Amino acid sequence: MATTSQRRIFIRDLRLQVSIGIYDFELAKPQAVVINVDLLLAEPERAADDSIANVLNYDIIHDGVVALAGSRHFNLQETLVEAILDLCLAQPQVVEARVSTEKPDVYGDCRVGYEVVRRRSPG
Repeated sequence: MATTSQRRIFIRDLRLQVSIGIYDFELAKPQAVVINVDLLLAEPERAADDSIANVLNYDIIHDGVVALAGSRHFNLQETLVEAILDLCLAQPQVVEARVSTEKPDVYGDCRVGYEVVRRRSPG
């Protein structure tokens, strides 16, 4: 009997100082941004064989997100999320990516954020 499974890699609660925002106080200094990434992976072509060469190394995603977030000023969370989605979906194993950002220090009574789910186009 054939079975299927879904494989995911995730990075949760990655807290970085990011130059982000449109208001004067946001332009003055970086602020905390919490980033979450959840990736749906394609079925492997072969068994993993306990080898990093046969899986998506999450260092690529983590290090890429850190580098991207520190690379420039982002006016909007939406722009940062889209750039992270591009990074994730550039990996051939990634079928779908869910990325969210939160600015936890904007309000004292809640967190505010943005999230997008993007699926690779077939073909």
